[in-house]
Amino acid sequence: MRFAEADRIKNLPPYLFARIEQVIAQKKEAGVDIISLGIGDPDIPTPDHIIKEAQKQVAVPANHQYPSSVGMLSYRQAVADFYARRFNVQLDPKTEVVALIGSKEGIAHISWCYLNPGDTVLVPDPGYPVYSGGAILAGAEPYYMPLTAERGFLPDLAAIPEEVAKKAKMMFLNYPNNPTGAVADEAFYKEVIEFAKKYEILVCHDNAYSEVAFDGYKPLSFMQIPGAKEVGIEFSSVSKSYNMTGWRIGWAVGNPHVVEALGRFKTNIDSGQFQAVQYAAMAGLTGPQDAVAANNDIYRERRDIVVDGLNAMGWNLEKPKATFYIWAPVPKGFTSASFAEYVIEKAGVVITPGNGYGEQGEGYFRISITIPKERIIEALERMKKNIGKVEF
Repeated sequence: MRFAEADRIKNLPPYLFARIEQVIAQKKEAGVDIISLGIGDPDIPTPDHIIKEAQKQVAVPANHQYPSSVGMLSYRQAVADFYARRFNVQLDPKTEVVALIGSKEGIAHISWCYLNPGDTVLVPDPGYPVYSGGAILAGAEPYYMPLTAERGFLPDLAAIPEEVAKKAKMMFLNYPNNPTGAVADEAFYKEVIEFAKKYEILVCHDNAYSEVAFDGYKPLSFMQIPGAKEVGIEFSSVSKSYNMTGWRIGWAVGNPHVVEALGRFKTNIDSGQFQAVQYAAMAGLTGPQDAVAANNDIYRERRDIVVDGLNAMGWNLEKPKATFYIWAPVPKGFTSASFAEYVIEKAGVVITPGNGYGEQGEGYFRISITIPKERIIEALERMKKNIGKVEF
């Protein structure tokens, strides 16, 4: 028996990483030693003090009951304290912080809170697929803002047609950026705030990579910029900072009306995050930060290996200041997809085709440096041996 899918599901494109996982599985079944540089999932273990706190809290019977959908106040206070310490941003934990089951959950659901069928949402292209995916599920229509190398992968707000800007209700932004590794400065955020105020647009900033940065660079929070709280919220989590992607714990902070709406939505669809996991995240946010610095030392070394290795093959890449991604153009004669297929067939190495992040990603590919250094070196050696020098 076959059931008819809802239009919202029919309109949803296949999730990029699901396809990558299928390709990896197929090659492994064929006996190929695959090195995956595709998915950005930290391979470094979660710090011991976080694990010990989780183990301790799992044994507490009270934590086995239903948690609050918006998160324990103590957890929200830990998030507020982190923002005060890291960004000098003051947040009311009761009204300006909501817990999420990973920031991806909140990013997907904010569209359900503010977008009606037919509404317009401004989405970066290339960009994390969930920005458009959540909007499409809510029945909204994404308007894609091109991110180009010429503009440092920042959207050109002045190029958005007036009729589109007037119709738009939300805008998604993400810096440090996935997939490009680009960063944004205070001047750009000020421009965003002015734009949002002019057209009454809710800004949703994804700051998942705020703690993954190199060479002395310290990424900003959107909330640091005067006026940001009036027009938007910011999403983040402990996933990338403390190697906790599988723990599924994050937050949204900012405009109290938007935070309340997202929390109200969550009370109707989930029962919150397991309290033991909230306590573990608190241990990360409030405990020693040595692991963050150690992570970045590891990622910086891997970044240098990849960029130097690709440049030796013919690329001309700059080293990104943040994230654990390398965004690079495909050689002459290839599309994003055909080059990714060529690399896996010739070298047994998985890279992510840029067009999986949107039309503007065509002509690029992304490498994630979340596997051990030795495997990264082997992947580059395979590419050099089996692909050789490239031309552009």
